[in-house]
Amino acid sequence: MKKLFNENGTPPEFPRDEVRSAITKGIQQAEEQINMSQAPIQMKRRSIRKPLLYVASAAAAFCIMVGSAAYVSPTFASTLSQLPIVGSVFSNSGFLGLEQANEQGLTSSIGEKHTINGISVTIDEVLYDASNITVGLTIDSEKKLIDYYFGAGPDFTINGENPEVTSGGYGEKALSSTVRTGIARFEVKDDMPDSFEMGLMLEGEEGEKFEFTVPVKKIADIIYVPINHQQQAEDIQLDVSKISFSPSGIALDYKATEKGTINNAQVGASFIEFRITDQNGKEITSHSGGGEGHFDNGVWNFSSTKSFDPISDGVQKLTITPYLSLPSGGGGVEIDKDGVETEIPFDPSSLKEVKFQPFTVEVPKQTK
Repeated sequence: MKKLFNENGTPPEFPRDEVRSAITKGIQQAEEQINMSQAPIQMKRRSIRKPLLYVASAAAAFCIMVGSAAYVSPTFASTLSQLPIVGSVFSNSGFLGLEQANEQGLTSSIGEKHTINGISVTIDEVLYDASNITVGLTIDSEKKLIDYYFGAGPDFTINGENPEVTSGGYGEKALSSTVRTGIARFEVKDDMPDSFEMGLMLEGEEGEKFEFTVPVKKIADIIYVPINHQQQAEDIQLDVSKISFSPSGIALDYKATEKGTINNAQVGASFIEFRITDQNGKEITSHSGGGEGHFDNGVWNFSSTKSFDPISDGVQKLTITPYLSLPSGGGGVEIDKDGVETEIPFDPSSLKEVKFQPFTVEVPKQTK
């Protein structure tokens, strides 16, 4: 075994000043992270509501490194405070489904890192389940970063091709003034392959372009349950086709149609959400989801996959209640075939409450 120093010579002097300085800086960094973790996460696109916390991981990593500093070299202590303290983005995300999938080894660790203009972006991990492709990333800069330096997050391609329609969300959490993490979600469509090469592109405020190629594969632990539930509520025809269960959560697929005009996509069917409760009345947390719509022969057609937390052991039956999540303001943009944008103003007078009937779904025994 290699000796750390000559046993017959004088042992190296313990680097008290260096270690003391490193500990002080480490405590300051931990306090900064704790203060930042208490602030609400800022969002772009659809919501990822909870903050990303790394306090526990930071403490564990700090203790290990301090313990090693006294026995390796004085230079290690001086670099200790410069190391970013980051754990798994998913395991510390505050999202039950991501944390559970990470614990069960269903996420793919990537670790691909690119650096441009003193900014490093690392794609840490990916999860591809029935409803979303979720990407965890870390941004580490030599200088202070503004919030959402990369705007609404990454765009993606499938085997080098742009998908026809995408929706999803992106959220960031600052760990320090120069280090932050991000979670990007892309909604899964029916025609997407079970495995493919995903291209990820981020563009910074100063024109930096980060490009990654990441292999993704849908997890196998998914149980699909056909529902084929249909109901008519006022002018809305609702069709819930299936629901799926996996360690990362519940995914509910539906389509909805409503008559309207091509110059107003703000019809009730575009605001459908679902509330899910178990047999004991406990609500399953919803993470909503994007959607797509098109107009054809006087009818608006909408479709989406809504995602929820995974269910706990012992859940035997779910009650699903559709409802309209009507906005108090907003608007939109219509883009024609030539890429010309036309602003669509918000008209609350065209919207009204609609009452849907709840329905129940038996939970398969395989999920328990």
